[in-house]
Amino acid sequence: MTTRTTETVSDVPADSAGAIAVPRLDQQLCFALYSASGLMTRLYRPLLDPLGLTYPQYLAMLVLWERAPSTVGALGEALGLDSATLTPLIKRMEAGGLVTRRRDSADERRVLVEPTAKGQALRARVKDVQAGLDCAMPMERAELKALHGTLTRLVAGLREATE
Repeated sequence: MTTRTTETVSDVPADSAGAIAVPRLDQQLCFALYSASGLMTRLYRPLLDPLGLTYPQYLAMLVLWERAPSTVGALGEALGLDSATLTPLIKRMEAGGLVTRRRDSADERRVLVEPTAKGQALRARVKDVQAGLDCAMPMERAELKALHGTLTRLVAGLREATE
């Protein structure tokens, strides 16, 4: 992990009375990320509705299309979700006929999840989702690629810092 120096109180701007200034909301990285995340989810909604998927279900299907069957634990790790959040999501997807769950014959404690034929059929339609998203993005492809790299490094660093 990279060690960074922290600001001292004297480095933080003070207001006219000498009190440490409270950073403005629009200057907070956390708020920019929070806002961007919410807006991205909103942007996906009309693209995913015709597929009958919510955004979290779409992300789960992306993982399962890459590597199925997948254990619930591996799926949760890939998505950054705990089992309390992931289990209801998987159950809704199973009820919708998108995935099946079964015990691993090699280890009964593990539950394997994989797409059904209906879930696999959605994969071909995801190209439409990506095309619609590409049209709506307010940045050039090179900028988006650079941003993705920066955010990927940020996520890795934050995961390391929170472990």
